Amino acid sequence: MRIGEIAALAGVTTRAVRHYHQQGLLPEPERRGNGYREYGLRHAVELARIRRLTELGLGLAEVRDVLADDAGRELVEVLEELDGDLARQEAAVRERRARLAELLAQARAGELPPEGPVSADLARLFAAFGPTESAIAAKDRAHLALFDQVGGPASGGLIAALRPLAEDPEFVRRVEGLYGRLDELAEAGEDDPRIGPLGEELAAAMPEDVVRLIAGAPAEESLSGGFGAAFLGDFPPAQAAVVRRMIAGLAERARGGGRP
Repeated sequence: MRIGEIAALAGVTTRAVRHYHQQGLLPEPERRGNGYREYGLRHAVELARIRRLTELGLGLAEVRDVLADDAGRELVEVLEELDGDLARQEAAVRERRARLAELLAQARAGELPPEGPVSADLARLFAAFGPTESAIAAKDRAHLALFDQVGGPASGGLIAALRPLAEDPEFVRRVEGLYGRLDELAEAGEDDPRIGPLGEELAAAMPEDVVRLIAGAPAEESLSGGFGAAFLGDFPPAQAAVVRRMIAGLAERARGGGRP
């Protein structure tokens, strides 16, 4: 048989046959006087076996190990390992489908936020606060979505602490007012007299559960490093100064030096 004939018989391409030769999986037959390789039935048997093994998901190095072991012990070990890999992949697919089901339910209920996809808990928090036209509120939501993704404080306790407050109309109105005042500082300088009072009001507005979660370290430490600098760098100067003052106030409260 010529290479095209054996490839068709085994259900592979001629390119695959040549690749198996190069990888040492399939012995190359001798060339006849006309320069063509002449394949026998044994080559077809080996080629069919290679195809079956690769279709199971084995890599070529694993196929090589299997073919080198006449007793078949290596095949059992490789197949058991492959079965474990497939089981892990199956579990991962189930987890992803469960997450997709949550997102589909949010989308069908009109609850999928613009920042989505986010966790179901964060989506419910955003829905409780409702839509906003505030630029700083939209930025705050984007930050929460980031923390939710990377597993920061907002991925658990912070969201749980904020959820009851989002269902308090008075608290929601207070937060909207603070966001509005922050928006007004978008073009202000770092010496604006509104910075200090606003930062203190923001720190005072935070409930104790939130204070314990996000103010465990002094302000200088919590804002140091790459993430802290990047976080502050996402705000215009005056707004960043308010955030610094707020975090300093939260740190004071966490140490017992401020009023709730």
